[in-house]
Order: sequence, then structure tokens, then C-alpha cells
Amino acid sequence: MFQGSDRPDVFDPKRWGLPTEAVVDLADRLGGVWSRFQDCFKTKTRDTSEYALVYLRGLLTMETKRHFTNIARRVIDPDDDGQNVQQFMSDSPWSGQEVFDQIQVEICQRSQLQGGMLTVDESGDKCAGKQKAGAARQYLGRLGKVDLGQVGVGLGYYKDSVWALVDAELYLPEIWFDDDHAKLRKRWHIPQDRVFMTKPELGLHKIRRAKANGLPFEVVGCDSVYGRDGQFRADLDAEELIYMVDIPEDSQVYLEKPVVGVPETPPGKKGRPFSQFQVLNEVKPVEVRGLVTHPDTVLQPVDVRHTERGLLSYECAARRVWTITEKRQVREEWLFIRQEPDDTFSFSLSNASAKTPLSQLALWRSQRYFAERIFQDAKSEAGWDELVARKYRAWIHHTALDALALWFIAETKLDWAQAYPRDPELIQQLEVEVLPALSMANVREMLRAVLPLKQLSPEQATRLVVKHLVNRSRSTSSRLRAQRRNRDPT
Repeated sequence: MFQGSDRPDVFDPKRWGLPTEAVVDLADRLGGVWSRFQDCFKTKTRDTSEYALVYLRGLLTMETKRHFTNIARRVIDPDDDGQNVQQFMSDSPWSGQEVFDQIQVEICQRSQLQGGMLTVDESGDKCAGKQKAGAARQYLGRLGKVDLGQVGVGLGYYKDSVWALVDAELYLPEIWFDDDHAKLRKRWHIPQDRVFMTKPELGLHKIRRAKANGLPFEVVGCDSVYGRDGQFRADLDAEELIYMVDIPEDSQVYLEKPVVGVPETPPGKKGRPFSQFQVLNEVKPVEVRGLVTHPDTVLQPVDVRHTERGLLSYECAARRVWTITEKRQVREEWLFIRQEPDDTFSFSLSNASAKTPLSQLALWRSQRYFAERIFQDAKSEAGWDELVARKYRAWIHHTALDALALWFIAETKLDWAQAYPRDPELIQQLEVEVLPALSMANVREMLRAVLPLKQLSPEQATRLVVKHLVNRSRSTSSRLRAQRRNRDPT
């Protein structure tokens, strides 16, 4: 007799909310998503929105090498040279921002997604040369060092195992606004009204846009690139937004409220009067890493949530501290301390109410994990890091369609959970606390079954190789002619 997980009916797709009709409908679902967003891909003079569906399908069904030419060949026709797809992605002036705004509108319409977490994060990719929009020597978190690359600032949204990329912008280092880059800015279609903004300023701009769009988030989370900026935190507070942000371990806080001002000049003092702001009550700052062993810091075990690997629990502590912003504002915040599995400690600041329980702070901090999942899916599953184009439009268009691919997965999971609920007895039968959620890789696997890519015949493959060799020869011939002209100007 079969018992528990040994029973063959645990492999019944219907019990897992995956009936055949749902899988077969995936192709139409993808077409439906595209049709709702179709107007975003039109310009005043042309409608080439069909290529958005081609590109979206390529991102979701191809495994690697998701560049313009390859997507056209695998999705449209093996003999397609990809010129139309390239023009649509690199040169057509359709608005990537409209795609992001529409994703936010659709999240607002979903009752299951109310009260989520908005996350700000960045993703850097190494570049082979300086001719890409935004390319410069800068810190690339993915590599953990300064190198030549591009950095994108992304806004993610998370609620109950559903996540989406809801906005993004290419970070342009300050050197990109000097006179030496003027021609490149125009050549690579960088908007004329674009001005230099730091990453925290860029993130704040996107958060304010999401707030204005009515995106239903209850808290903002971000890593230490943004959290260590005191003015960024103060600006979020001024927007009446709750935040839970990471800070470096050497960040300084005050255990007593500092009084800040310009000291009075003593009577009879010679020389210039005091003019610099100072802490007047002689309260000294301390580094947060030193508070781990402070007698008033009491670590407590907090159960955060059930996961596929069991109960997620951390040793945590929280205490009220004061910080000073760049504009000399004194602000009271929560300092949240969490012991990580490797026995190191992470530190965060929050402007949540003084009555906020430790369990709530711990839950918000743990949800930062899903900001990383958003970028991980965008890259490993949707090819966000595979773009090889140079132009700003190509970057923003590619990122917007990547975001739409993630939203297609998110809404598929939401709709299937409602239309085809899982058998609740599976939890008891498999002896788990929660059933594993569908991953983006899972949905893509089923999508490939109903939308197979075009396969090359031996003749087509040979023809493509010959075409490639001819084009390389033509390029070589062109360079030779240029070299001859340079040697013999007459």
C-alpha cells in the first residue's frame, strides 16, 4: 500500500493546479499580455508592435544568446537577418516607461497584491568598451569591484511569493554629462532633458513615480548603497513612506539624542565667530557593529516564515537610535540587527513607529531577499544581462520587455492559483508546511512546449554560416579599402 509521498497520485498535475488546458492556454496568455500592452510599442507614425511579441517570446523561450539577430531567426524565420527587430529595439522611439507604468497599473488592479514591498536595487554588468551608453569605470556589485561597465537602477515589487520589476533606469555617471560625451549622448539617443542624478536620487525619483501611480506598497526596502544616504532616508520619511534599509557595519549612530547647532561665540573671543554645525551636548557617535556586544542589545530568535527549506528563523535585536542627515536633521530611527547563518551580522535602519514589534521589522528585512530574486530571474531566466547593443533606447527597451516577461510569469501564477487551486491535502501527504511555488523556470519550460522555437535544417544552417562568412569578408574588404585611401590620399 502506498503511503504519503510514495502514493502515485502526488504526481497528478491537476492536484498541483496544472491541468492540461492551463498549459495549452499559455501561448494565448502570452498573446493576451502583449495585446494589452500593444499601444506602448506604437509610435506616432508607425505600428511595429508585432516585434514586441517576437522579442518577448524570444526572451521567454530561448536559453541563451538572446540578441536581436538570434531572436529573429529562432522566432520568426531562420533566414531573418534581425534588422527589423534591431530597428524596433535600438532606434524606434516607443516608450519603455509606458510599459513600466502599465505594469504598475495592472498591479494596482490585483487585490492579492495590495500592501507589498517596494525594493530599490541596482545591477551592474561589465562592458568590453566605453562605447555603450552609461559605460564608465564604476563599482559593479555583481563583480564586487570597480570595473568598466553599465549599471541599472531597478524598482521591484513583492507580495506573497509574487515579484515583478516595475521600473528601471540606466544610471549615467557624471562624466557622461561633460562636453566630451555630448556627441555620444546624441548618438546613443540619451534624452536631452536627462540630467545627472546619483543612484539614491534616481531611486527616489522612481519611488515617487510609483507612489504617484498609486502602487499599493506599504514599505520600501533597499541595500546599503541607498540606505547609508541619510538624506535619502529623510526624503522617504518626508513622503510618509516606511522604509527598512540596509547600512554598512561602520555606519555611525547616536544612543542619545544629539543637539546640533552652531556654538555661541564666547564673549571676548578673538578671531572669527563659530560657523560650523556641531553636536553641542557632547554625545558621541558609535559604529553599529560595536552595538552587537553592547549590554543593552538583546538578541532574540524570531520566526519569519515557512520556506521550502523549513522554518526561516533569525536571532534579531532592535533598538532606538538617532542619526544626523547631510542637512543637519536629527532623526530617531530603529536600528535592526540580524545574525546571519554564517555568524556575521547585518544592520538596517527603519523609520517605522516606535511601537513596531520586532517580528514585523524582521519580516520586512527578510523580504529584501526577493529584490535579489527579481534581478536573478530577470538575468538568468529572461536574459537581462545578454544585451549587446550600445544605445540607451536599446537598454531601456530591452529592460522594459524583460519586466513584461516577469509580469507575464507573475500574473500567470496569480491567475492559476485562483482558477486551479492546489489540492490542500498535498501538504499533509508530503509532510511539509508549505508547497513549493511555481518558479519562472517552471513556467518557461511549459511555455516552450506550446511555443517551440524554429529549428534549423542542415541546409538552412549551412546557408547562415555562408552568409556570416560573406559578411565578414565584406567587412574586411571595407577596412582594406579604407586603409588604402589613408596610405594614398591622392
